[in-house]
Amino acid sequence: MSENISLPSGADGLLLNLNEEQHHAVTAESTPLAIHAGAGSGKTRVLTHRIAWRSATGLDDSRRVLALTFTRKAAAELNHRLRNLGLRDQVATGTFHAVAYAQLRNFWREKSLPEPELLTRKSAFITALLPRDYRSTKVLDVVGEIEWAKARRIHPQAYAGMAENEGRDIGIASELVSQIYHEYEDLKSKQNKIDFDDLLVACAKAIRSDRSFGNAQRWRFRHLYVDEFQDVNSLQIELLNAWLHGNENLCVVGDPNQAIYGWNGADADHLIRFDTHFTGGVIVGLKQNYRSTPQILRTAASVIDVEDFKANKPSGPAPSISHYSSDKAEVTGVTQKVRDSRGPHGKWADQAILARTNTQVEALSRALRDAGIPVRTLAGSSLFDRSDVKRVLNIFKQNNQPLRDLLGDLHAGSDETAETDPNIQLEERATAFSEIRLLANEYLALDPSGTGGGFFSWIRTHVRTSSDISIDAVEVATFHSSKGLEWPTVHIVGLEHGLVPISHARNAHSLAEEKRLLYVALTRAKENLFLSWARERIFGDNSPIKREPSDWLEPIDEAIQNLDQPLNQIGQIDQIAKARKKMTSKVSFRSPVMTSLRSWRSDRAKFFDLQTYEILPNATLDSLVQIWPSTLEELLEVHGIGPFKAERYGEELLSILNQFSELEPKTPVLEGIEDETEPKNGDQELTVSLRIWRAEMAAGKPAFTIFNDKTLADLTQKRPRNIDELLAVHGIGPAKVKKFGQDLLEFFKE
Repeated sequence: MSENISLPSGADGLLLNLNEEQHHAVTAESTPLAIHAGAGSGKTRVLTHRIAWRSATGLDDSRRVLALTFTRKAAAELNHRLRNLGLRDQVATGTFHAVAYAQLRNFWREKSLPEPELLTRKSAFITALLPRDYRSTKVLDVVGEIEWAKARRIHPQAYAGMAENEGRDIGIASELVSQIYHEYEDLKSKQNKIDFDDLLVACAKAIRSDRSFGNAQRWRFRHLYVDEFQDVNSLQIELLNAWLHGNENLCVVGDPNQAIYGWNGADADHLIRFDTHFTGGVIVGLKQNYRSTPQILRTAASVIDVEDFKANKPSGPAPSISHYSSDKAEVTGVTQKVRDSRGPHGKWADQAILARTNTQVEALSRALRDAGIPVRTLAGSSLFDRSDVKRVLNIFKQNNQPLRDLLGDLHAGSDETAETDPNIQLEERATAFSEIRLLANEYLALDPSGTGGGFFSWIRTHVRTSSDISIDAVEVATFHSSKGLEWPTVHIVGLEHGLVPISHARNAHSLAEEKRLLYVALTRAKENLFLSWARERIFGDNSPIKREPSDWLEPIDEAIQNLDQPLNQIGQIDQIAKARKKMTSKVSFRSPVMTSLRSWRSDRAKFFDLQTYEILPNATLDSLVQIWPSTLEELLEVHGIGPFKAERYGEELLSILNQFSELEPKTPVLEGIEDETEPKNGDQELTVSLRIWRAEMAAGKPAFTIFNDKTLADLTQKRPRNIDELLAVHGIGPAKVKKFGQDLLEFFKE
């Protein structure tokens, strides 16, 4: 056992209270290893237990472990948990940028090279390079494009072509952005400045080009762990590969369903196809959720098909959907729900309000404060904005003494700053200075010989990821900033077309990411989930604009309406979808009915100024012809059609199908598969009986309007004995169960 573990029961004690999947992930011998960890599945628990267990068994030396995160808060949480698990030695943790900067400072010092100035904000540089007409409106957009390009390792001369291929449009000619990007890089070089992305490039280059330096870094950190691996970009992968250099001792954790930073250059494919990107890589999964109630998980599963993801919490209240006459009415309604949810003795901090955009967050925060409700935002004042913290850090700034010697002077006692600033409370000061000490320890784990000046420079890489002093207040946050957090009660507002998904998400990749983003928001809730939208909303100083509910509210509403069905904890809609997916055929788009449906869809799209898939996607057209509904009730069984679309398009769709009722064969025209509808010999008698029963039920209508032959074949094969099994049959949903379920179950009893 490694000497840095002090746990009475040793390595075996670290495996107590882990479920089977977690136990396997912690003890798996295979490396490189990727752990696909669903929301609330104990990702951080597994990561820290794996580090501690491998250290306890001697497989890893904790002094040689490097755990990479995407925020300082996550790094601090990892260290805190590792200490609680008995790791006495400080495990090196930090963001890619912070670790790269610490290593580069060592490199520059060893080689007597002038240290470049770290450019923490690009906006001033970019503003000077922009045409005057764009300086007040497009600075942040251009900064975002440059960061996206650098994250994808796209050089200035290649930007325009890549931006066009990816459908990126910020309202400025891509050639102009490419020119500004080139001038920005040139200006930095002339002034000996580097930005955050340059840190990753420079560190990878130093490790690869200088053998002694590279070997020293690889010897120091031999066991690499990466959290939230779905968020890595190409630059980070390049640096990770430089650190590894053939070393297979790598473990990463992440969730492909929470990949929400593709717009910023992240590429979840590194996690999804980990075994392709890393030779010999192995993937294991965590599929049990310990955060949310079954009701919340079933609701979230209606947005993204999360295969075999199970809830471990007891049953809770059903999520609710509210619609309001206006955005003002929505704020009033949500404010009242926040008060009601808190009750007389609850904590404000047990609730969060999540919105898609920062503009919504700002408006909500103002309204809640006006209503007397304390508010905390993730964009609020940070640790580094405190005057007392600034004073201490400025002392470190020009000090080249060893940081270990300077820490003795770091304390939170009363001083002149506290006396002149009545807003600074001693308890808050103690918490703030404790965070500074934690940061100092993290820095020393990366650079044991670090100086005060080095610590000051390194800490600047954390400014963008700092956290507020904890207060009892309602959190108001964007979907993006809520990732990794959880609350007992979550309110999600503004679920309207144009916000969810966001209006500029138009291609398949961006729409899929928007859907994952909504899934992230939904899975932040532990017990209570409230959803809302408004019929009109004011943007800026404009007049109210009429709004439509997000199309994704339809499957959510369907899931909520069916929560009382006796199905597994993943949810009814999920199970039905899986059953339907077993049918791999495609309905021919050359069939007369499909041609008519596509023509109708095109006309509707032009009328409403929408894309055709926003009316009905191809999968829904396919499902329409497979199920062939004859009533509005049956129409609701079609995948992708909920109450909203049934009300809006139902009569038109049923009319089209009715036109072809005498012309269509008993089963839809199928392509690409063998005919699997014929029963086996042993089932012939049962199939004939089912056909006779179907004809009686049709009462003169085409028989396939009751059940098509594919459904009869599936019934014959599965011989369902209860409602659950009946719902797993292709083509049978809640409406047909209600109409024919009892007859069918009696039929199979015979």
